[in-house]
Amino acid sequence: MKYKHLYIFKNRILLPIVAGALLISLAACGKYHKSTVPEGYGNMGDEKGARDNSPVCLVPTHPGTATKENEFAVVDFSNSSEGYITVRYIGSSPKVKLQITGPNEVVYTYNLNSEEPTDEVFPLQSGDGDYIVNVFENVMEKKYTMVFSTQISVSLSNEFMPFLYPNQFVTFTEDSLGVQKAKELAYPCDNDLEVISQVYNYVIENISYDHDKAKVVESSYLPDIDQVFTDKKGICMDYAALMTAMLRSQNIPTKMEIGYAGTTYHAWLSAYVSDIGWINGMIEFDGVDWSLMDPTLASTTKKSELRSFLDEGDNYSVKFIY
Repeated sequence: MKYKHLYIFKNRILLPIVAGALLISLAACGKYHKSTVPEGYGNMGDEKGARDNSPVCLVPTHPGTATKENEFAVVDFSNSSEGYITVRYIGSSPKVKLQITGPNEVVYTYNLNSEEPTDEVFPLQSGDGDYIVNVFENVMEKKYTMVFSTQISVSLSNEFMPFLYPNQFVTFTEDSLGVQKAKELAYPCDNDLEVISQVYNYVIENISYDHDKAKVVESSYLPDIDQVFTDKKGICMDYAALMTAMLRSQNIPTKMEIGYAGTTYHAWLSAYVSDIGWINGMIEFDGVDWSLMDPTLASTTKKSELRSFLDEGDNYSVKFIY
């Protein structure tokens, strides 16, 4: 792997880890939110719909049948075919970073729990191929040294698995409040598009934007969907994580995507709908508003045409997918 900036410290390579992209994504959240759900969606009756609304919450495990480890970290890739690995830091540094580089060469940087050994879940969102997993300890200011590195080969059982499991950014279980609410919202629905509309409407109408939190949030911030659901407020990352968890719990593969349209920060939720495929940018945050694509447009437009429609004139660039 190539890095732009390297430092030498006692014969060790130091890497300055910058979480600026995530910090920008947290701080650049919108001023207000509005629903753009077309008439006829999100207004279901009380009767049971044709669709099964039972929660489907996949549970990550770390069985230890395939691991790489040293005195600093343990990487369990036993379930890499399911779209995730777990990483446990066992060293003594108070500040630790994890970097995962997939076959598309996109580098994902995460914070690792350094207070107690914890098996944390990280998605393999770049598909099949070789992944490089590196762990860095902080040694001074913003400089880090690599203490663990390994490469694993990944072959997914299917492309959807990384976007159905919970992970460090989108954490949920069957007992999560948002999951139970999604079950309720999906009760009258006949199809996945109606579920998406129901979830979108609920979150936008019941969660308010937390301006105070946005002013002080740090780059290490991770959403707590139960806390957001209880407090009824949050920042853009909270909105996205809550909606993603609710949809995944309804067996709807969902990508939480962060990127830019030109120079403007954007966030998207892309969902996979049977007989349609991946609907890129189904739910979108443009730095000011949240909006939902017209489900009728999504259901009647071919995937190639839909992608062209989303890209036209906006120069969309997805940086990270969780």
